[in-house]
Amino acid sequence: MTAAPMPDPGGLRERAASALIGARERTRLLTGCVDERELTAQHSPLMSPLVWDLGHIGNQEEQWLLRAVAGQEPLRPAIDSVYDAFEHPRAERPSLPLLTPKEARAYVADVRSRVLDVLDTAPADGGGPLMESSFAFGMIAQHEQQHDETMLITHQLRRGPAALTAPEPPPAAPDTALLPAEVLVEGGPFTMGTSTEPWALDNERPAHPCFVPSFFIDTLPVSNGAYLRFIQDGGYEDPRWWHPEGWEQVRRHSLAAPLFWRREGSTWTRRRFGVEEPVPEAEPVLHVSWYEAEAYAAWAGRRLPTEAEWEKAARHDPVSGRSLRYPWGDEDPTPEHANLGQRHLRPAPVGAYARGASRRGVRQLIGDVWEWTASDFLPYPGFRAFPYREYSEVFFGPGHKVLRGGSFAVDPVACRGTFRNWDLPVRRQIFSGFRTARDAEPA
Repeated sequence: MTAAPMPDPGGLRERAASALIGARERTRLLTGCVDERELTAQHSPLMSPLVWDLGHIGNQEEQWLLRAVAGQEPLRPAIDSVYDAFEHPRAERPSLPLLTPKEARAYVADVRSRVLDVLDTAPADGGGPLMESSFAFGMIAQHEQQHDETMLITHQLRRGPAALTAPEPPPAAPDTALLPAEVLVEGGPFTMGTSTEPWALDNERPAHPCFVPSFFIDTLPVSNGAYLRFIQDGGYEDPRWWHPEGWEQVRRHSLAAPLFWRREGSTWTRRRFGVEEPVPEAEPVLHVSWYEAEAYAAWAGRRLPTEAEWEKAARHDPVSGRSLRYPWGDEDPTPEHANLGQRHLRPAPVGAYARGASRRGVRQLIGDVWEWTASDFLPYPGFRAFPYREYSEVFFGPGHKVLRGGSFAVDPVACRGTFRNWDLPVRRQIFSGFRTARDAEPA
């Protein structure tokens, strides 16, 4: 006899089901648009074969939702090691005994069918920390979406004709040319992080007071056109602007522009998901490392914002003193607020999404490009690893820099005003850009 569905008074189960189903639709798109040869190939040593990501998605879902939540026996215990991201570096994964594309698809479908049965009969809230506000289901939906973004990066790295299509993003708002170049964020305390967002991950917690001195921050992300001026002024040839380790990267790899850019005479082009096109000067610059972002800021007489400055600019309401969920308020993102969810395969022009502006008028803080900050990835005061150390704790330290805000490749379920991303400062294949800041002059 099938167990009767449990009550869902707060709509938590419905939200979890929607998030899981939406993530799986995107996974199918990313793995179904190429043939089996491309699924099993390693398109870059920086990335896994697409079929590894697919198997890993299913294995994590099985481990947390079928085993940890439902107490079920393992379906395929022999593959746990194969899909352990910490046991096998990406460059080694093609040599592992991976499931074939057919086997991987059957496995993830079997796991998902069982998970939806568990979701239908499990308490929507309560039953231990993993089930509070259906956290475990939200965590797995976010995990799948994060790997979908990873697979989209692999699609950008792969050679050959375009496999993905999407409509163009909206244009810049009509008032873009009239916007101030920067916005003042007054000094003072604000609440950073969250203790109430139900699906927030451990590194976003807990909420805590944070004092930030007054500073100015760019109204818009740095554009391709602005970055071109840095290149044309010899930015990649002058060590004055570069962190010593960044300058070493420039010399060792002969860097002269963002990743995927190429000069043809006096024209710069870029490769974007299998299409070669002129670099669009009005878009936020994309595929730059932390070192490149920092060098541009130094050349411009500015600096990268700290993580705390970025979050205050994005969340603090100067009228009420509250920290909002998003720059525009507490309501979930819509297509009018931000460029998220792989709805488009590129950033929107700088100045788009006027409805998504912060209370101080800063635009595109959510979506379009991940924004590098000056800060190392560190725990908040009172941090507690949950539900496992390997999600955040093992990455804390000066080796990783924080990115905030999400990109066009990020789904709304894995993007909010408190969400923290991190990566090595050399990374360029990620969908990363930046904006700059400067100290406010003392009154």
